[in-house]
Amino acid sequence: MACLIVCALVAALAVLVTAYIQWGYTYWKRRGLPHIPPTFPYGNYEPIFSRKQHFGEWAKSFYDQFKSRGVKHAGLYVLSKPIYLPIATDYVKNVLQNDFRHFVNRGTYYNEKDDPLSAHLFNLSGQKWRDLRTKLTPTFTSGKMKRMFNTLLDCTVPMREAVASHCVDGTPVMIKEVIARFTTDVIGSCAFGLECNSFKDDDAAFRHHGRALFNTQDKLNRAKRGLANIFPTLSRMLGVALLPKESTQFFFNAVRDTIQHREKNNVVRNDMLQILIELQKSNKESGKPMLTMEQMAAEAFVFFIAGFETSSSVTTLCLYELARNEDIQNKVREEIESTLRENDDEITYEAVMGMKYLDQVVNETMRLYPSLTFLTRECVQDYPVPDTDVVIEKNTLVVIPSIALHKDPEFWDNPEAFDPEHFSAENTPKITPFTYMPFGEGPRTCIGMRFGTMQVKVGLTTLLKDYAFSVCSKTVPPVLDKYLFISNTRDPVWLNVRKIT
Repeated sequence: MACLIVCALVAALAVLVTAYIQWGYTYWKRRGLPHIPPTFPYGNYEPIFSRKQHFGEWAKSFYDQFKSRGVKHAGLYVLSKPIYLPIATDYVKNVLQNDFRHFVNRGTYYNEKDDPLSAHLFNLSGQKWRDLRTKLTPTFTSGKMKRMFNTLLDCTVPMREAVASHCVDGTPVMIKEVIARFTTDVIGSCAFGLECNSFKDDDAAFRHHGRALFNTQDKLNRAKRGLANIFPTLSRMLGVALLPKESTQFFFNAVRDTIQHREKNNVVRNDMLQILIELQKSNKESGKPMLTMEQMAAEAFVFFIAGFETSSSVTTLCLYELARNEDIQNKVREEIESTLRENDDEITYEAVMGMKYLDQVVNETMRLYPSLTFLTRECVQDYPVPDTDVVIEKNTLVVIPSIALHKDPEFWDNPEAFDPEHFSAENTPKITPFTYMPFGEGPRTCIGMRFGTMQVKVGLTTLLKDYAFSVCSKTVPPVLDKYLFISNTRDPVWLNVRKIT
């Protein structure tokens, strides 16, 4: 009898849960917003462990569907979570800029208690984000970036040597790995003031932990990320940490030990950590709140993960496109050679940042392959969408598929082609605002975009002035790793390389 009662209760509970979920799936219908009927249990999303595309590409597919119907904004579901999808550029602009006070937060998961390095500027919300952004903004001026230039330039030496070895033996180069080691060395040196030796040691500490942070093969970690993104409050209650503990401890120790060493021995370096140390001194002298060691470690950490992976991906994909388009490669090389001749063959900050066609090439790479294929914002107070009857409720997640805007034929001629003329002096003023957002847009635009751009341009200048790249039998079209938050190639990128005589 007891067994029958239990079974009946379980069955009744299942019916109630199913009914509740089905009622939840009418959320957008009840608000009069265009939508596509969801399917239990994934909503409009793909099965988490067997999805076929990157989240940004998934969002683009719905952007394209709704755009073809003339819809300006729409609703989707990821599992049971309602997602707001702005499509018209004025709606995108409202979310990212005009009505930013309603969409201050990214809605990304962080856990200050159990995963302290996750509480960095990219993830933080509300007043904590505002306070930290105000403190850190002065540290990313062009003047501060210029101070790091020579340190960055020193890291090009082992990269050139690695590429040169393939010219000697005539073998293709796995350019993605070479560039990743270069950017790891750059960020390790410019953020932590430490030599990473990525080219000397295949399992050097920074390279090892860099790989660990972007390992997408662990299904348990995928499940935790899914839980954290859909149920952030519950995940914090459960103490869910997304970063590997070993890597968290490594980065925290690196920051703490380096700061202590510098303070004890009066060591000064032109790097990110020194800027944070100077900020601390300034705060102390002026009586402003001090950064905790955890906050300093978190900012150095996000500088590392954002700087090495995104910059390596952009540089790699740029070389891939230049290898496929040798006329464009020759044109940018001519500019590099001409600029350096006028500069006594010296690579300087002004020379690199002043090359206009190189800038076009980098911008076009980031249009085709944006590091963030989608942007997220969380509604922090009910938002009546202008000129409609729709209200976006507090806590609703907004997804903006930037890759869809980057490739929308309404805004770009031949959008799938690699064409730096999209960013020529003639065409740049014609670009519709909020259709090109490689670093985001609005008050939460990427604070490190100057450094990221500088790093990419230095890497390209260093390689293209001496080497020519072409496709080989092992070169395959890039496919995005579908489990990464940022965009990166799933497979190695192989290219032929020869020394320019």
